[in-house]
Amino acid sequence: MKIALIGATGFIGSRILDEAANRGHEVTALVRHPERVPERPLVTPSRVDVHTTGALADLLAGHEAVISAFSADQDSPDVYGSMTAGHKSIIAATKRAGVSRLLAVGGAGSLEVAPGRQLVDEPDFPEAWKPGALATREFLYSLREEPLLDWTFLCPARVIQPGERTGKFRLGDDQLLLDAAGGSLISVEDYAVAMIDELESPGHRRRRFTVAY
Repeated sequence: MKIALIGATGFIGSRILDEAANRGHEVTALVRHPERVPERPLVTPSRVDVHTTGALADLLAGHEAVISAFSADQDSPDVYGSMTAGHKSIIAATKRAGVSRLLAVGGAGSLEVAPGRQLVDEPDFPEAWKPGALATREFLYSLREEPLLDWTFLCPARVIQPGERTGKFRLGDDQLLLDAAGGSLISVEDYAVAMIDELESPGHRRRRFTVAY
């Protein structure tokens, strides 16, 4: 497939880029610093600011799917505002470009830990990560109100970190997945596997799902 990947050099986006290219997909890597995209077959870097909707739409046109791994810098003076504006622009640009399929990197913060309770609202949720988690939750809410796009929103486990690509994990829906010891973990590599699996064989159209061991 021909994919536009927003945020292709980020913590999660870089692994999605590797997974997609390794499976033979043609990827346009949309980033702020294209010089940071590793040279490899099937990957074309392109500079973009996601907040510039028209320019973003021009770059998205002609692709079969958009994957958004966009995230604001954590040292930004307004992480929540930057991410919320960026997500709105991504939705608008995807529609303007005529691309119907949008897959989004979500966060664990919006997952339910009990009826009516989400992880981001728990007292022990790290304050430093709260603006980004709240903005990502708003992205999910916006997609749920979107009547046109064929969207999917993939949330990781509570802890996502570098590790092995095993291809063995569990999928869930709206609840945080826990293992027998009460932990919640996924490697970035296996998260990328789950994302590209969904791209190739959609099982969660217009839905959120989650992945963990």
